[in-house]
Amino acid sequence: MHNLPLYQVDAFTDHLFGGNPAAVVPVPAFPSDKLMQQIATENNLSETAFVVIRGKGKFDIRWFTPTTEVRLCGHATLAAAHVLYRSGGGDLEKLRFRTREAGTITVTPKKAEGNYTMSFAADKPEKHRSSKKLRGALAGLKPVEVYAGQDDLVAVLKSEEQVRSLEPNFHVIERLKRRGLIVTAPGRDCDFVSRCFYPAYGINEDPVTGSAHTILTPIWAKRLKKKKLTARQVSARGGTLACELRGKKVRISGQAITYLSGQILLDRP
Repeated sequence: MHNLPLYQVDAFTDHLFGGNPAAVVPVPAFPSDKLMQQIATENNLSETAFVVIRGKGKFDIRWFTPTTEVRLCGHATLAAAHVLYRSGGGDLEKLRFRTREAGTITVTPKKAEGNYTMSFAADKPEKHRSSKKLRGALAGLKPVEVYAGQDDLVAVLKSEEQVRSLEPNFHVIERLKRRGLIVTAPGRDCDFVSRCFYPAYGINEDPVTGSAHTILTPIWAKRLKKKKLTARQVSARGGTLACELRGKKVRISGQAITYLSGQILLDRP
């Protein structure tokens, strides 16, 4: 097995040590699932993205948390686009990532602005009843509304203060039979804020979650009666996203910065 390049990128931020760190591993072909999971576990970041170049501007992508493969990941896609664009793809107007279960994700670099716009299929929010278990996950808080999406439950809270101060019960969240739980509320200095919890996937709290905004954007577009929204994920690291609902698509824009580059040394005796 040959050595593999490894990059670590802070996504949805314009400065180091902010946003959500993701690992990016470009590969000539996907290694075994076992090896990809071992690498992701060793990296111990929210996600590690493995990327195969299929042609000019065309790629295959898969994402792994420290414990499992996931259907969709926004911040690691942003990180992958940043690595590919900055390491020889600076003339690309679009990068197209083919996924196993989430269709094709298109990323448009905006060189003058230093950010990237990703186009995802919108996740349709369905009203969902609250429950004793959900209130237990929310440390007794009663949500204003609850929605279910393809992957996550979303609890709308009254205020940004409730979102920021929440100390959730991760053991209960892990038993919700969903990928995870998103909490959200109107923002003081932006349209909405959120936090995202995925203990069943080895991530108690994800710093900034692009995929969560595929459901958050339709919810807040309807509540606020506007298509273009500014969002802030108020984790300890924090991150900023620009979101736009365009029919059945959600556009999510953000910046990224490379933290490190190196090699995974697989050919050692």
